[in-house]
Order: sequence, then structure tokens, then C-alpha cells
Amino acid sequence: MSADGKRAVSVIAFIGSVFSPWYRWSGRRDPENHVCINVATYGPGGRFTMTDRGRSALRQTQDSMTVGPSGLHWDGRQLVIDIDEVSAPPIISRVRGQIRVTPSAVTDRELLLTPDGAHVWRPFAPVSSISVDLAAPGWQWDGHGYFDANFGTRALEEDFAYWTWGRYPARGGSTCFYDAVRRDGTELGAGIHFGADGTAEETPLPDKRPLPRSLWTVRRVTRGDPGTQPRQVMSMLDAPFYSRAMVETTLDGEKTTGVFEALDLRRFASPLLKPMLAVRVPRRARWTF
Repeated sequence: MSADGKRAVSVIAFIGSVFSPWYRWSGRRDPENHVCINVATYGPGGRFTMTDRGRSALRQTQDSMTVGPSGLHWDGRQLVIDIDEVSAPPIISRVRGQIRVTPSAVTDRELLLTPDGAHVWRPFAPVSSISVDLAAPGWQWDGHGYFDANFGTRALEEDFAYWTWGRYPARGGSTCFYDAVRRDGTELGAGIHFGADGTAEETPLPDKRPLPRSLWTVRRVTRGDPGTQPRQVMSMLDAPFYSRAMVETTLDGEKTTGVFEALDLRRFASPLLKPMLAVRVPRRARWTF
């Protein structure tokens, strides 16, 4: 998020592009043949890019990952993301430039999202600064952000019916909440506060507070102090099964604005949704460096 709260960006690098219909139609047997660097910018002139690429587009080293024309590398102090993508309809245009993510510290924590460890959340740097320099007017700014990862050995919709996640700047660091309803009826509720030095401690979970449903009527709840009402500050991404937004909530008496996500996996599992997604997620099987 930008320091003034008017713009934001998200970048997700996939090996096994979990939200790609092409990966689902392939039977999810070959994750390295469905790779992607998904870039979305939010605010004036925002764009969405998510191209599913084949294995010839993937290169990896210990400190870098390249997918076709875009890539990420760790230089020992920063995660440097070089972007050269084409946005999806309805506005097709180039999205080019560089983003630098500078962690205040790197944590040693991870959270098992299922008891058997089939799904794991790894918050590498929940307290970070970012510098955005894209080739578009107004898209040169600094702000705060985070760097995390999810790993899984099964499809999300196999194990989850619904989840929400939020990351909010708080008390000199950031507080993250993970709430999920698993397919077997059990629930996950986790709250962790991360200090700027990389320390992490579980935090008591405030009550769940409802937010208005998204434009696609995805149900949304986040955490907040008793007697307070979270509110959406900016809609970031609206899909039939997914909502991402800037949300303001109150934690321990402190108002804070962070990034919130809600994911309806029952909807995502519908085969009727996949052709709709294919319009926004093109497949480019071949790439030559």
C-alpha cells in the first residue's frame, strides 16, 4: 500500500498456478508446466495480469525465479521484482517496471493450515517497506507491505470451504489474522503479531466483525475490537469467488488500515467458473529466452 493509502500493488509468483483454469483442466499433475507471475495494481489506472505459462518459461536458482519476461530475485537485502506483463481484458496494455520489497527482518515462523501440514503459510517478512516504479503516470511511490508464501500438496478446494486473511499495521509491526472453515467442518482461527525485528507472538483473537458482501456477494468478516465496525476503504479485486480490499479496523484501540482477503472455495470449485476465468487468465504454453 502507498503511504497515502490511494494506491496498492500485489505480486504473486506461482509454481502450480492454483487459480488457473488451465492448471485445473490439466489435472494439476505438472505444476512446473503452469507457472505465473500475477501482477495487479490498484488505484487510478489499475491493471490485472495473470498469464499461465509453460515449463519453458521457468528458470530458478537459489535466489531467483524467472517466469517468461518477469522475475524476482533476492539480493541479500531486498526482494527485487522486475515486471513486463500484459494486462487482461477489458483494458489490454503493458505493465512494466520494478518493485523493491525491503523487509525490516525475516521471520522463522510458519503456520500449518491443516493438521497434516498439506497446506502451510510462511510469513517471511510481514513488516516491509516497498518502492514501486512502474512505467505509468502516478505509479512511482513508496509505502508499506509484506512478503509471504503459501505451500500446498492438495488443491485448496479439496480441504477448504472458506477462508479470510488480513494483515494490519499495528504496534510498531503488523498483526495478521487467518480464519478458515475446512471441508471436514473444523475451523482455523489464528492471530499473530509480528515485530519489526522479526519476532512473532500469538495475539488474542478479537471478535469477528462483518463487512458488507463484495460486488459478487462473497461473504466477508474480519477481526476488530468490541463495539467497532470495520469498513472497506478501497475495493482492490472482485471476483465471483474472491475479494481483496483495503479495510480499516480497530485493534487494541488503534485504528489501522490493511489488506484483507476473503475466498469462497465452494464457488471456486464450480466447473462453470473455469471458462469465465480463462478470459482473464490466458495460457501461453511456449517461451524462448
